[in-house]
Amino acid sequence: MQNNLIDQSADQPKYQQLIETVLLNIEQGTLELGQQLPSISEWASMQGVAKVTVAKAYEDLRQRGVVRSQHGKGFYVASTSVRTSLNILVIFDTLNAYKETLYDALKAALPDDATLSVFFHHYNPAVFETLIRNNLGRFSAYVLMPHFDTDVSDIVALIPPEKLLLLDQNLPNLSGDFSAVYQDFEQDIYSSLSSAFERLKHYQRITLVLSKDRFQYVPASLLAGFERFGEEFNFPTRIVNTYSGKLIEPGEAFLLFADRDLVDFLKEIARLDLPLGQQVGLLSYDDTPMKEILAGGISVISTDFALMGQTAGQLLATRRREKIANQGGLTLRNSL
Repeated sequence: MQNNLIDQSADQPKYQQLIETVLLNIEQGTLELGQQLPSISEWASMQGVAKVTVAKAYEDLRQRGVVRSQHGKGFYVASTSVRTSLNILVIFDTLNAYKETLYDALKAALPDDATLSVFFHHYNPAVFETLIRNNLGRFSAYVLMPHFDTDVSDIVALIPPEKLLLLDQNLPNLSGDFSAVYQDFEQDIYSSLSSAFERLKHYQRITLVLSKDRFQYVPASLLAGFERFGEEFNFPTRIVNTYSGKLIEPGEAFLLFADRDLVDFLKEIARLDLPLGQQVGLLSYDDTPMKEILAGGISVISTDFALMGQTAGQLLATRRREKIANQGGLTLRNSL
């Protein structure tokens, strides 16, 4: 049996954590029918809890028919039919169109009896930490989107790794056997811009707009991939913090992240009478249904959010733990 240490500071009672450890091991096939469990003394010593706590957990499992006791010999697995419904805490960064696509696909891939509680941290690490601390021990799974410029590994590490699934971004400094369905931001943008080079080379330069005034999260690895493209293809690049109509010049291409910047950009080039995809080029990050038809079609660099949600849901439903780079790439439309 995988003997994950209980969380001594959690609100959830210690005996209940022991019960969940047994159930999880049975669900994952680590404990099989008829297999002997640690004795009360052994498990109490390993977990640093009182023997009465272990005895209470075993008695609860015995009453459920999950384990049986044999006098003088110990406790054994009596049933492997122990699947419990999933109670999942989801913490997104903020609400937008692609987040709805992700959430819908996640929910559709889960069992019908799964429940989801959704919160948003709005790029505030203090809010993120409070949401985690206030909900430790209350859910069977935690799905987090850790979009921050600072490392939040210490906060996320409060969650038992077997209950953790990271979405959209991995945390390289976080240890443990947790799950993640993430974007490889550096490679995805580099590969996408490389694929778009035949169109990009009709322009003099490409400008990436960070949109920091829009509370837009852009990971450092993405910027590294953008700069690597410029260096390896000997193509002029520029990174600016905020959007302004004054940035627009004929013969340039732009990579925008915030939807409000996208709308303002389209208004400005209409005012300047600069044909999109001819005198100015446009790429947008993260695809939405609106971008398929807006201005005749906006070219996008995007991961497949429906696939991300589906993959995450399948991992949760099957209790598998894997780290999977989600599929992403370039969709060329009329704007470039």
